[in-house]
Amino acid sequence: MLDDNGTSLTSNSMLKWLQDAQVRWHYISPEKPTDNAIIESFNGKFRAEFLNTHWFISLGDAQPKME
Repeated sequence: MLDDNGTSLTSNSMLKWLQDAQVRWHYISPEKPTDNAIIESFNGKFRAEFLNTHWFISLGDAQPKME
């Protein structure tokens, strides 16, 4: 039986590529967002100041509003 979970397939492909390319992989634990505090801060501010205050009908509609 095949796994129908797209994220699982994507993750497995990524891990295989990393291994083949000999790239070191560093996991950020889900319970430790402070491991990446800068991007977590940006994501929170972006959501609060932009995504929660505008309506979009498409990505093309959102892009000029972001600028």
